[in-house]
Amino acid sequence: MDSLGPRIKELRQEANLNKAALARRVGVSDVTISYWESGAIRQIGHERLMALAQALDCPLSRLLEGGGEHRPTPLTLRHKLPEPWQGPAGNHIEVPRDLLPASRRQKWHRECYLLTPAPGNTFDFLSDHDLIAVAPTDRFRQPGLYLVEEDSQLCVRRVSRGEDEALQFNKQDDNAPYPAAPDIRIVGMLLARWQASSL
Repeated sequence: MDSLGPRIKELRQEANLNKAALARRVGVSDVTISYWESGAIRQIGHERLMALAQALDCPLSRLLEGGGEHRPTPLTLRHKLPEPWQGPAGNHIEVPRDLLPASRRQKWHRECYLLTPAPGNTFDFLSDHDLIAVAPTDRFRQPGLYLVEEDSQLCVRRVSRGEDEALQFNKQDDNAPYPAAPDIRIVGMLLARWQASSL
């Protein structure tokens, strides 16, 4: 199915739950469940998505992308190379358009991967339990957050163009951008980020 709302309804019915029962399991009101299923609320935080998947007794990947045999789980993002999708578990997904911010909906139509920071790996702009959708690319496409290789490690940086059209990189705690250098390369663009604290 193309939309998250109808998928929630389908999975709820498969689990023989009414809206009130699902709402109790997730910790929201039955009105919220109705809004999610109708599409009136399209942005659902990562923790709520995880609670929904648990309440519906299905993998998060099935909730996000529907049925089928191709059901990847989030990959762990580590500072160490290679990129997480280079391993044998690197199954790509199609992120439902209604889960993407409006600015990203028309920007990417190829593979992307769900990633979450590995324990003990701290990244600028990400919290420990955030879930991100990353599209592999070696090119700058628009200002925003990118996964980059810097000093032979993976990190997340805000990337933009300066007045001279050269790429500029920002760390989270640093307002002064720094220019691209030979040891910096873009490896992916963050299409979406679901924060654990965005309930």
